[in-house]
Amino acid sequence: MKTKICSLLLAMMSASTFAQSGWVGINTPNPQANLDINGTMKIRQTPAASTISGYQMLAVNQNTGGDSQVVQIAPQVIADYVLTSGTNTSVYSAKKSSGITLISIGILPNGFKPVNFLTAERTTGTASLFSDSDNTYTVPSTGVYAIGFSFRYGTGIQSGVLTTTPSIAILRNRAGTSTIIDTSDFSGVNLGLVSLTISEGSINSLYSLQAGDKISFGLTNNTVLDLGLLGSSTGSFYIYKVSN
Repeated sequence: MKTKICSLLLAMMSASTFAQSGWVGINTPNPQANLDINGTMKIRQTPAASTISGYQMLAVNQNTGGDSQVVQIAPQVIADYVLTSGTNTSVYSAKKSSGITLISIGILPNGFKPVNFLTAERTTGTASLFSDSDNTYTVPSTGVYAIGFSFRYGTGIQSGVLTTTPSIAILRNRAGTSTIIDTSDFSGVNLGLVSLTISEGSINSLYSLQAGDKISFGLTNNTVLDLGLLGSSTGSFYIYKVSN
């Protein structure tokens, strides 16, 4: 009988201690929070919320000591983190509105010559992605990339149809092998007694690229073009990764 009474007193003292401290430990004799669970946790049911307005979200804060603590966090904090940590570092674009020349860098397919884009002309992106020495964008990681390239020769309309049709083109150099991956021809039209060349074009598509590929933007079949008109031409391009 005495043993039972002592056990009851000890249990009451223990319960009183926990009640006073406000801390409850499950599978631990030394709770470090109001509810300290040393083990896994399962929640059978949770109420559904139609919106997150006015709500806080629960997240797990993984402490350096190996323990994890459940904390509440505002939805905007998560949104801000995704926006900053999820920055697409492959994004690059540039625009050249004057001083365009075509660079001769050896024998390339269809007489391709790249436009002399420079890092100083970038409109967005990291300068290290582009090289002024060979006028190329270097693909930072393997995946699918969206690429756009537009070019207007002179005013965009020339009198007479060119005997050889120039094209804007995108060139890929992979491990020393150059390949044209897309083209868009200038088009000639006849309007009665007038023959005109619509001397502008654009390319917008998706391409599978490998890390280290070098991408150039230029023209093919360009020997019929006037150097003076080239100088007053405009060109722009963009490139960024959209998928692995």
